[in-house]
Amino acid sequence: MSEIFVLLVPYLVLASHVLLIFLVLVVLGRNSWGKQIYEFINKNAFLIGFLIALGAMLGSLFYSEVIGFEACVLCWWQRAFLYPLVLVFGAGFWYKKNWLFSLAAFLALAALIVGGYQEISNLTGASVLTCTDAEGACSKIFVKEFGYITIPVMSVTVALYVLVVVWIKKSAGWRIRKN
Repeated sequence: MSEIFVLLVPYLVLASHVLLIFLVLVVLGRNSWGKQIYEFINKNAFLIGFLIALGAMLGSLFYSEVIGFEACVLCWWQRAFLYPLVLVFGAGFWYKKNWLFSLAAFLALAALIVGGYQEISNLTGASVLTCTDAEGACSKIFVKEFGYITIPVMSVTVALYVLVVVWIKKSAGWRIRKN
């Protein structure tokens, strides 16, 4: 199963990048062709955010605990910002508090900055931070598919998805619709 996971995830990430571009277009076309998708995401933003965050958390734990990829210092910082999103969106789903979207945006933006920094460091080979993990895990690239999909790129992708969900909610005026 581990081998299938390692082979399948980059394809899912690639497909999710296409979907992410589509979702940005949906926001831009929310008053015309993208209205139904936009309204669906707006209506279900807490649940969608929860599923995104839960998937990211389980995926990162699978990579480190089952497959055995060592999580570096930067990976742990990304996790520190992304893991609480499960609780933030779960609480939002339960309590329907709009201020939780602001918290989610802050956490996602912080994860985006750390993940982006790690990916740039990996690409350029230059980092202002030293890694204290064994064997320099901060610069070790465990996954690299399609020339750009790495674990930090996966983290950045999750952060971008969360930010798009928050953007949709914000652009809808933070309305929470109850059925």
